[in-house]
Amino acid sequence: MRYLINKSTNPYFNLAFDEYAFKHINIDEDFFYLWRNEPSVIVGKNQNTFEEINQAFIDNHNIKVARRVSGGGTVYHDLGNLNFTFIINVDNPGEVNYKKFVQPVIDALKKLGVQAETSSRNDILINGFKISGNAQRMANKKLMYHGTLLYDVKLEDLRQALHVNPNKYNSIAVKSVRSNVTNIKEHLHESANISDFYNSLHFFLSNKGLDKEIVLNEAELSMIEFEAINRFATWDWIYGESPLFSVVNKKSVKSGILEIKADVEHGHIQTISFIKDYTGLKDVSDIEERLKNIRFVRSDIDHILNDYDLHEYFGEITKDELLSLMFD
Repeated sequence: MRYLINKSTNPYFNLAFDEYAFKHINIDEDFFYLWRNEPSVIVGKNQNTFEEINQAFIDNHNIKVARRVSGGGTVYHDLGNLNFTFIINVDNPGEVNYKKFVQPVIDALKKLGVQAETSSRNDILINGFKISGNAQRMANKKLMYHGTLLYDVKLEDLRQALHVNPNKYNSIAVKSVRSNVTNIKEHLHESANISDFYNSLHFFLSNKGLDKEIVLNEAELSMIEFEAINRFATWDWIYGESPLFSVVNKKSVKSGILEIKADVEHGHIQTISFIKDYTGLKDVSDIEERLKNIRFVRSDIDHILNDYDLHEYFGEITKDELLSLMFD
């Protein structure tokens, strides 16, 4: 199978690379490439970013957030994760056997002494623990099938980045299915770093190195970089493409109970209500009206709240408590 080499670890460039390869590389042969991302969370095309990620943890750990063009659930990547993409010519989508894309990976793992198997959802498992999830996209008689391989990922960061309150958000967006996971490295008989794993898998998938590389020119790489910056790295794509959703949260504060209800569409607040069990001198509807059409972003709302003497509206409830109610 022919292949591309992509050494970037920028998730926005790599997602744009996927899109370019799928739409613009038109050759008769099937091809693949392996790639890695620096710490990042990648949500599926049809998901609500807000309800899939732990934004506070992500912000505190400088983890990037991105949205891909294929469906499926949210995944965590770091440099201990190896991703694969297959782009296949398909005449009849109904005859696609998705197991044929994960089987080469299973065969490669077997060569390394790891016994893996597929699940009913075509995930790859070791002893019942997930090491690989996948997603696909079909158009113009071509299939893009890509997935993750947890080789030596920081699993606690994975868990924290994807840990959210399931009762806080309500939407029609596709929800991720959380699974018990493990790292491939833990099951190897001999220790190997991810570069060795990359080389072994690439050798196996490329017909033992006999198949030829597809080389992109500078103009093609510039097109990918343009899309990375102007589409895939933008807030409008990552958060603004989220379906309509509602936010409901309640917290006890020292002066009583504070509750929020909000409707958010395309990442912007449509309605918001603060339901209070506290004493305030002014009607909180002034602030509720001001927040309409504002991005549901902590820093944006923080900036607006700075214009008000919040003691007059919320009594002893602080700005930090209000922001925590909305975003933590």
